[in-house]
Amino acid sequence: MALLASLLMVLGLTSTAAYGKGGGTPGATAADQVLTWTAGDPIDRYLTAPETAVAGKATIVFENSTATGNTTSMPHTLTFSTSDPEHNQDVQLNILANPSDSEGGKHSVEVTLTPGTYSYHCTIPGHGQMKGVLTVTEGGGGDDTEAPATSAKVDGDQNGDGAYIGQATVTVEATDAGSGVDTVEFALGADGDWQPYTAPVVVNEVGDHTVRYRATDKAGNAAAEKSVDFAVAAPPTDDETPPETSATVSGEKDDAGAYLGMATVTVTASDTGSGVNTIEYALGADGEWQPYTAPVMVHELGEHTVRYRATDRSGNVADEKSVDFTVVEPPSQDQTAPETSVKVEGDKNSDGAFITSAKATVSATDDDSGVEKVEYSLDGGPYLAYTAPVIVDRVGYHSIAHRATDRAGNTSEAKKVSFTIAQGGGVPAPNCAEFDERHTVFVGTIDTGVPNRITRNRCTINELIEDEKDWSSHALFLKHVTSVLDKLKADGVIDQRERRAINQAAKQSGIGMPGQVEGYTKLFDGTAASLAKWEHVGGGKFELNEEEGSITSSTTVDGMGMLWLPNRAYGDYSLKLQWRDDAPGSGNANGGVFVRFPKVHDHPEESRPEWVAIKYGHEIQVNDRPDGDMYKTGSVYGFDRVGLGGAGVTPKGTWNDYEIKVVDQHYEVYRNGVLINEFDNTRGQLFEPPRGDDPGTDGRRFASGYIGLQVHGVTDVISYRDIRIKEL
Repeated sequence: MALLASLLMVLGLTSTAAYGKGGGTPGATAADQVLTWTAGDPIDRYLTAPETAVAGKATIVFENSTATGNTTSMPHTLTFSTSDPEHNQDVQLNILANPSDSEGGKHSVEVTLTPGTYSYHCTIPGHGQMKGVLTVTEGGGGDDTEAPATSAKVDGDQNGDGAYIGQATVTVEATDAGSGVDTVEFALGADGDWQPYTAPVVVNEVGDHTVRYRATDKAGNAAAEKSVDFAVAAPPTDDETPPETSATVSGEKDDAGAYLGMATVTVTASDTGSGVNTIEYALGADGEWQPYTAPVMVHELGEHTVRYRATDRSGNVADEKSVDFTVVEPPSQDQTAPETSVKVEGDKNSDGAFITSAKATVSATDDDSGVEKVEYSLDGGPYLAYTAPVIVDRVGYHSIAHRATDRAGNTSEAKKVSFTIAQGGGVPAPNCAEFDERHTVFVGTIDTGVPNRITRNRCTINELIEDEKDWSSHALFLKHVTSVLDKLKADGVIDQRERRAINQAAKQSGIGMPGQVEGYTKLFDGTAASLAKWEHVGGGKFELNEEEGSITSSTTVDGMGMLWLPNRAYGDYSLKLQWRDDAPGSGNANGGVFVRFPKVHDHPEESRPEWVAIKYGHEIQVNDRPDGDMYKTGSVYGFDRVGLGGAGVTPKGTWNDYEIKVVDQHYEVYRNGVLINEFDNTRGQLFEPPRGDDPGTDGRRFASGYIGLQVHGVTDVISYRDIRIKEL
């Protein structure tokens, strides 16, 4: 994967073409509107940022480079919020830039802005003060004056008279070569309401029909209304039995059984023969029959009768039935929203940050109709039903918004509280299959653009999908993804559009198809037969956990050693695996992955075979320990140092994805999909002086070598699984 692919850059494009500030002026072309943000060493503000723009297409430039004053190589992001109801939510933008990336810290993207305001901020923990608002005004309309071209066709089986048998499907198409199609609408009948067109319209009611349609482009040009006419005929049948009908009346009632303010009449009909064609209702004894399309709401005070009947597709009409009820004046209406508050509890350090976790308890009161529901939003995500205190245990900056709705329908203004979680110990991590905090949802290598939100069980969407698993078939993987998405949509974590995007990515990923596992060959698949291909040298040992398909360094056999694969050496490759820190108590494990070392046997160091990899290869470090060794996770031990903050820290007991890409003398290390280190083995110097028996850099400049896993000792307990390689 190229470096740029590891940078999160997610865009949502909408609305009309126009012009703007930040490089363009009103009257210029849309391409002239360039809006530039810059960042440098400060973590509490952007150095420059535009304040206004004009609706329409715009080029957004974000630069965080040495040219803009960044001397620390600190990354920053430019993120547009899509969850704040006070600001526009139609542009998804999240650009990560740092001076050492492949673009030198300068990135640009194309978006389309709509009138209103956009809230932007930096998503990296600790950078919460970097934020602002961009105000967008109406544009000049652009050069597009042509309305979209529209057409429609009717499909289905027809009889000899040209009528469609049973049903007809109307497909509407719209194209616009200028600003692009913005909306497509349709309406049923001469007087039907206009509705958004999102899929072909199926009409199965017997009789003559008209479907009207129209479209509007992003410059506001509206196409003239058009229509198609057709008839639907009943399929051949010997049905002579009319439909079965019933009706129910619902609503809040007083002690006498009268409905307070409104009654809702719901009519149902069923027909086991040709099927129900129409349902009708009438108000009062003399009211005219009307098509029943939705429950009938009766607001007028007094006594009422609603009559109803149904006809099947063979023309059989059910006998007329009716329901009687009374509507009375309701008590005085509650117009005051509930009051909400939140209490955040937990142990704090001297900086005021909560150690390891915080518990947020939301309360709501309403003195009138009473509280109906309480909701909360974590870190700008969707509002979820609040049923119990919320535990937040991910290290970094967090915010919780809360609101409540009473039984009269009044919803309170959302309130927000912010706090920070610091690293600590003692609280179990979320029970997630792996650790994945990428900003968007990936399925395999496909970026869906959907925010990778934290879900109700405290795992991210990516962690629930767990696309790295070895699926035995593509259908089984798709079934798993569908199950996850259905639950997320039911919980309000994703909407229907986002569900479709993730599901489509799953279909395109090919995960589970024969030969479609991204070209990787399994080196260890969790079975004893697979482990038998490896060889252990030196102290310690690895033990097989066949139930979860992993190996774990021993807690009883001490010493430093290595498990290596002696069957062959590899040249250029991408090595993927998962590791988990299982160190006992509050400590953290120290381990590593050895690459590019010579064959252990018949080597001058064979008396200490584990040192062949240490002295003549490279160790890609695994070490989330805040103290001790200066080389943390992602470091090339002795050569290229990564600090704890650079690699990030996941809770103990959590699986991490690791990818080590070796091409010629260039090394890339990815943790949970994020590039955390690059090392060129041509620059020639260790970070620390070599030991007396250490051959130094030149001795490690091999074009190929073997692969191994380090065991450090009984207190440095670490597990590995799903080890696979792809030659490049």
